[in-house]
Amino acid sequence: MAANDARASTTPLIEKRSIDYIPEAERHGRLFSQFTLWMGANLQITAIVTGALAVVLGGDVFWSLIGLLIGQLLGGGVMALHAAQGPKLGLPQMISSRVQFGVYGAAIPIVLVCLMYLGFTATGTVLSGQALGQLFGVSDSVGILIFASVIVLVTVLGYRVIHFIGRVASVIGVIAFVYLFSRLMSQADIGALLQIRHFSWSSFLLAVSLAASWQIAFGPYVADYSRYLPSQTSSVKTFLAAGAGSVIGAQVAMVLGVFAAALSNGQFAGHEVAYIVGLGGTGATAALLYFSIAFGKVTISTLNSYGSFMCIATIISGFRGRLEVTRLQRLAFVLAIVGTATLIALLGQHSFLGAFKSFILFLLAFFTPWSAINLVDYYCITRERYDVTALADPNGRYGRWNPLGISVYVFGVLVQLPFISTKFYTGPLVAALGDVDISWIIGLILPAALYYWAAKKWHSAVPEHLILPVESGTPG
Repeated sequence: MAANDARASTTPLIEKRSIDYIPEAERHGRLFSQFTLWMGANLQITAIVTGALAVVLGGDVFWSLIGLLIGQLLGGGVMALHAAQGPKLGLPQMISSRVQFGVYGAAIPIVLVCLMYLGFTATGTVLSGQALGQLFGVSDSVGILIFASVIVLVTVLGYRVIHFIGRVASVIGVIAFVYLFSRLMSQADIGALLQIRHFSWSSFLLAVSLAASWQIAFGPYVADYSRYLPSQTSSVKTFLAAGAGSVIGAQVAMVLGVFAAALSNGQFAGHEVAYIVGLGGTGATAALLYFSIAFGKVTISTLNSYGSFMCIATIISGFRGRLEVTRLQRLAFVLAIVGTATLIALLGQHSFLGAFKSFILFLLAFFTPWSAINLVDYYCITRERYDVTALADPNGRYGRWNPLGISVYVFGVLVQLPFISTKFYTGPLVAALGDVDISWIIGLILPAALYYWAAKKWHSAVPEHLILPVESGTPG
């Protein structure tokens, strides 16, 4: 542990690596930082809004809380399984998809991941802009621009600063949420709300889907923030640290959202930030709550921007055959990503809530099959035996395109279409199921089963052990 601390103390403030492999000599950090990072990322206003949607869209308090918890556990398990890959591979999450999709083929899911990051960054920026606008007495649009500037700075600094902000955000978040819950308990009869129980499958599964989609959406980048941990770090402990932080943080935030929406008499939608702060008081207290909301969004918005940078760099490096990215290129990527997200936020800030619900549910159709394929391959087929050196070589072990992974992925997306229910698209079987969206369940189970069966028959040769760059001369 002392050696680990010494490495951390000598690590430069500005991260020098990007999507390339992290050598053992540069590994640092503790498992507790995974817990605080993901707790801080979830104790924030967008999670509150997500939980509130379960009630805003027709659910009662009791069954919404149960549904959200089940969704957290299911989706959080998927998310945490991806987190455990980071220390073993020393790589960002999406670059490992080249094993299943090919060096070029991995660009297919990665492009969709980039779109997800843009959407989440934009929607989070809207809420943060509202908070900063109230805090500084400026318009929401100016608040959005202030917030975007902070995100650019933190994203450029990179991994170590992101983890530090995650620790600070978790402390601020815990204090703010304890205070808000205490105020809520003193102002409302929570017991009476819990006694109103009108079970509906559609509302219940909506709550499950909201929480599960929230957690699964972290899957494409969660290993980006565990990849600096020493390679001997326990996979089980990494799973528990990241998963517990994310599940606990998100469930606490969503519980607050459920109660707030139930008590709002229709005043929550469209005024989410102001309503939540109003629960806590006025004057200096309100200013502190606005600050905590904005700071809480810094963590998750930085994760989205940093993840976007990783994804774009992964796509470009796959086609040019190198993994290195200069600091100037990093800055250019980050400015382009945050600039685009900010533009989306400015244009869409007045129609946020309904669009957000449709956005996060529709995204499940594209990310659950990717998660299923990646996890089945890593844990059941290759069993952690990757050839990291071949991930940058289109002519190497994994090739340019992997028809097996791509075909199962396309199947996984298409098989969900009859079951999707969003404003973008509603499948033909949704009405027969009572307007219940079960697409994410189909998208996890069927591609996982198909890939496992097909990979057992047609998967390319698997190395006898994990091959790292320092072992480039070792036969695979």
